Amino acid sequence: MASACSTLGVNSPRIMPRSSSGSQSRFKPLQVHCTVGELVKEPQATSTDEPLLLKAVHGEKVERPPVWLMRQAGRYMQSYRTLCEKHSSFRERSENVDLVVEISLQPWKVFKPDGVILFSDILTPLTGMNIPFDIIKGKGPIIHNPLRSAADVNEVTSFVPEESVPYVGEALRILRDEVKNESAVLGFVGAPFTLASYVVEGGSSKHFSKIKNLAFSQPKVLHALLAKFADSMARYVQYQADHGAQAVQIFDSWATELSPVDFEEFSLPYLKHIVDRVRETHPNLPLILYASGSGGLLERFGQTGVDVVSLDWTVDMAEGRRRLGADVAVQGNVDPGVLFGSKDFITARIHDTVAKAGSHKHILNLGHGIVLGTPEENVAHFFEVAKGLRY
Repeated sequence: MASACSTLGVNSPRIMPRSSSGSQSRFKPLQVHCTVGELVKEPQATSTDEPLLLKAVHGEKVERPPVWLMRQAGRYMQSYRTLCEKHSSFRERSENVDLVVEISLQPWKVFKPDGVILFSDILTPLTGMNIPFDIIKGKGPIIHNPLRSAADVNEVTSFVPEESVPYVGEALRILRDEVKNESAVLGFVGAPFTLASYVVEGGSSKHFSKIKNLAFSQPKVLHALLAKFADSMARYVQYQADHGAQAVQIFDSWATELSPVDFEEFSLPYLKHIVDRVRETHPNLPLILYASGSGGLLERFGQTGVDVVSLDWTVDMAEGRRRLGADVAVQGNVDPGVLFGSKDFITARIHDTVAKAGSHKHILNLGHGIVLGTPEENVAHFFEVAKGLRY
């Protein structure tokens, strides 16, 4: 089964399951046993080695795909649920240095992923931009005073991370000290259109009627807001990199609610602005772009200049690679629902995804975050299989 990536010059592994006749997969599994609460063991990297994830993004030859999972720190873990019993407010958990570090490291201590992502939220910078918000259990984010006019946008201030979110920088610094270079420390930010969607809609939305009303009836107002977010998020990426983040993921969760022509007006230029600004100061910092339901926009995602495009599970990995081209690294894209399946099923889907991605510039991940209720032992199995792969 040759991957379609071979037409791009990507080295594509051939994966064949074990058979009763004793034939072996082209991947050489590492003999590791892993249960919940037990560390996934593998040869330790020295502190002077560059993390595997960074090597893969840079196009270096690696022996296996690096692996981490979106929402790998969260409610599926018993340790996180126990912590939440004492600290019930999400904002308390995400804005306290000690709690941010503890939660970020929970999956690291159990699964040893190749990426340790900061526990935070894309809306965290809003208070520093004079946009009050809260995150309510059972309701999600609430914007207390939605922005719907030019006067509202004029009240939005520039984001100064050092003053507004010093706990983010301190948490990143500690995370780097904790994981050394055995894993890449990942930061993240929200993309301008997605942040604008929240603050115009007043929170989450099903139809995005309010932001589209603003976009199509008062485009200048929306562009003014997007420009403020683009400048501030570029500064936030730089701040995270300066304090320990070795790669940063940009979440444009709601950009896929736009038609391609509207994406080109209301999202693409502002994503490019962030990338260009960051390149001026941090030319080697890998930037990852993710949005769910992005199949219709993949080529345009590639035009942003990011290093990695994270594919959701509705896109065939081999097709996504063809559409993006060999120079763009890909991340993903196992369906999070797969983790509710049997261990054999999870294994097969991992092999399928890695075969289609090829051995060049691929980060193994889910196509979205881990779903609440996912069995923790299945997440352990995912990491065990992934880290046992060999190209």
